Amino acid sequence: MEKFKKLQGIAAPMPLVNIDTDMIIPKIFLKSIERTGFGKNLFDEMRFNRDGTEIPDFVLNKPQYRNAEIIVAGDNFGCGSSREHAPWAIADFGVKCVISTSFADIFFNNCFKNGILPIVLPQEQADLLMADAEKGANARMTVDLEAQEITTSDGEVIKFDVDTFKKHCLLQGLDDIGLTMEKISAIDTFESKNAQERPWV
Repeated sequence: MEKFKKLQGIAAPMPLVNIDTDMIIPKIFLKSIERTGFGKNLFDEMRFNRDGTEIPDFVLNKPQYRNAEIIVAGDNFGCGSSREHAPWAIADFGVKCVISTSFADIFFNNCFKNGILPIVLPQEQADLLMADAEKGANARMTVDLEAQEITTSDGEVIKFDVDTFKKHCLLQGLDDIGLTMEKISAIDTFESKNAQERPWV
């Protein structure tokens, strides 16, 4: 998993509330357990007409937001089913940070496991960032995980909270497998000792 330290990028405004995981990645596309390849279907029913043509008014289809790496979303982002394909699709599209006033618990935790930083802010601060995102591609935000700060395009700084352990995992690029591999020396020592003490196992 790629390390997350400081991100400076375009933020796409998505003020819609209750964006659920079926809107993020419709169930028709849940045909693989690979983490890649889902980005093209992110927000599929919102991005495309039934004939496959783009819906021009959808934010990620607008020229200024096609390369967005941050989403500033409405309340209760990631609600609905617990499908891990939702953060897979977001990450595969290139989005590394989602900001909202609240997230569904399972989606929130799955983000950290897939290299995405979900940030929870009070409504007033979220509104400020939404307005900043609406300025377009020239209004780049900076998200500094180490300092736990978001800097708007105008230089205003907003602090955010993040769990210490989850912060460590993102900074080091550690998913669940990576966390296990950090302990490989201790695991090897245990296995060797266990094999000597209990050869019948």
